[in-house]
Amino acid sequence: MNQMAPCRLILLIIVLSFLVSSLNASEGDADPIYKACLEECEKSGCVGEKCFQHCKFSSDGKPIDGPWYLQEPLYQKWKQWDCRTDCQYHCMITREEQREKLGNKPIKYHGKWPFQRVYGIQEPVAVAFSALSLAVQFHGWLSFFILLNYKLPLRPDKKTYYEYTCLWHIYAILAMNFWFWSAIFHSRDVELTEKLDYSSAVALVGYGLILAILRVFNLRDEASRVMVAAPLVAFVTTHILYLNFYKLDYGLNMKVCMAMGVAQLLIWGIWAGITSHPSRWKVWLFVVWGSLVVFLEIYDFPPYKGFVDAHALWHAVSIPLTYFCWSFVQDDAEFRTSTLLKKIK
Repeated sequence: MNQMAPCRLILLIIVLSFLVSSLNASEGDADPIYKACLEECEKSGCVGEKCFQHCKFSSDGKPIDGPWYLQEPLYQKWKQWDCRTDCQYHCMITREEQREKLGNKPIKYHGKWPFQRVYGIQEPVAVAFSALSLAVQFHGWLSFFILLNYKLPLRPDKKTYYEYTCLWHIYAILAMNFWFWSAIFHSRDVELTEKLDYSSAVALVGYGLILAILRVFNLRDEASRVMVAAPLVAFVTTHILYLNFYKLDYGLNMKVCMAMGVAQLLIWGIWAGITSHPSRWKVWLFVVWGSLVVFLEIYDFPPYKGFVDAHALWHAVSIPLTYFCWSFVQDDAEFRTSTLLKKIK
């Protein structure tokens, strides 16, 4: 394989990522028919023949929930759909049905594509793929744990020979945490779930960059690891604090994640081209597939039938990427363990 090919692919993605900018306002927000529907719904509590219990108001303007037996059950209140959000959703769906009949393409409303809810879940396909990624991540980590502790030989002090064991355990925790909050966020997009999703994503990508540097440059002593990790941990922590307590900036967060993600793909790609590791082909596969994942993250198109958009596909292609990652990690653990045992003998 041409060693420069992945580098060219990654450089192309870098250029594309900086051409992508986030929109503060969406075309649908300014649509006069949508705005009129929204205003009428907030006054009457109805969109067409569909009315909402929590949109009923008393004479002083306060919402009337009605008697307890008409209120939404407690186990369903996690959705946090209130009068305004229900009006926005149904006005959006109604308007998109009108636009479709006129042959117009879908547009965004409040920064989001018009997705079809399923049992109150905003993006059911993305939720399903996030849950599946979480399961694959857990399976990969569990297989890694069993391999190290029950299949490979251990040191006399019962510790593993593999020098990166703890680092990969931390990676697994951060990855499972990300996929959990991703599923929650795509179930219901509110400020809290958005912050948790963005924060867990940047924490995972930042740690992934640290791990790539430590493994590729074979840094095993604590001092070297701290020198690499400290500035990156400080940067990621500052960025997370910025998102949570100053400004939840989607565009900035996307650029930060893209920069760190592309950097680690570049590091792994160059290493795969020069190393003699027996599983280097899996690293090539990871880099090429990871480039596709990055491309889907920056490429945007409306959801097909209101369910599958570019981001949902990003979640889908991340599933085999997780498998490739843990497959290499297990091979690496076996390779490093056998190498160290040969040196001891």
